[in-house]
Amino acid sequence: MRILVTGSAGFIGFHMARRLLDEGHEVVGVDGFTPYYDRILKLRRHAILLERPGFSGHEAMLEDFAALQGIYGGGFEVVYHFAAQAGVRYSLDNPRAYIDANLTGTFNLLELMRHTPPSHALMASTSSVYGANAKVPFHETDRADHPVSLYAASKKANEEMAHAYSHLFKIPITMMRFFTVYGPWGRPDMALFKFAAALFEGRPIDIYNHGKMSRDFTFIDDLIEAMVRLIGHAPPLAGRREPPLANDSLSPVAPWRVVNIGNEMPVGLMDFVAAIEAATGLSAKCNFMEMQQGDVPVTFADTALLSRLTGFRPKTPLKEGVKLFIAWYRKYFDA
Repeated sequence: MRILVTGSAGFIGFHMARRLLDEGHEVVGVDGFTPYYDRILKLRRHAILLERPGFSGHEAMLEDFAALQGIYGGGFEVVYHFAAQAGVRYSLDNPRAYIDANLTGTFNLLELMRHTPPSHALMASTSSVYGANAKVPFHETDRADHPVSLYAASKKANEEMAHAYSHLFKIPITMMRFFTVYGPWGRPDMALFKFAAALFEGRPIDIYNHGKMSRDFTFIDDLIEAMVRLIGHAPPLAGRREPPLANDSLSPVAPWRVVNIGNEMPVGLMDFVAAIEAATGLSAKCNFMEMQQGDVPVTFADTALLSRLTGFRPKTPLKEGVKLFIAWYRKYFDA
């Protein structure tokens, strides 16, 4: 298949593109290489992909419609859309980046798919859309109407934009809500990377809400496996199935659904720190702080729908995943 991967120099897009190449697909990648975090890391990821037969890479911002249109050309069989301005805390400092990348960029891609639709578009969303929900675990059919950050609001808007285009133009779309993805080649702005860097450099780590937080950490290989299986699953069909799939999020009017991808096992923040200490052999100096604006105390995925659709549930234990990340980190930085 000929597959488009947006955000191909990003953490998740890089791993997805590499897996698709392993399976013999032709992959076209596009990335803006923005300086939100170290461009060198993005360039090194892309360099690995560019060495592979079947991959072609492009540097372009999705907000640039003409550039994106030139790359999209006559269309693709499958589209994976990962490109976005990420990060909850950064949305407090540079909110316009989220409007430009997440709203305008996604709109441009939807417009192209409107005229030349893929057989299946799989688009990244986030557990952050559940916002202030107190009920756990989070299920796809739970209301997600109270985002607590602009990042979350922009991704929920993406879900709604995609639903409208799916309904109007019959584009099969699966929205994928990711839960705290981590692993080798990860993002430097995320906790695992930041904490590891601090430990190796002898700096204290910032512990928000005095450690009273938990996250549903999802190892990158599990995420990729789930997304590959979602290609294999029949794309969403307009209207309810007969008989319906239990607790399905399939829209009643569009070939659109939303699927959680998480480990279904929240880990306390201090247990997370302990796993990093064990993997590095170092002791963390903790700087306990109040809750950061835009954060939520817990994320917890219900992945029953993913399992029913694909026969797969993420399963990598946190300690094992952290060890694999630290092994990569030591090699990459010669730490």
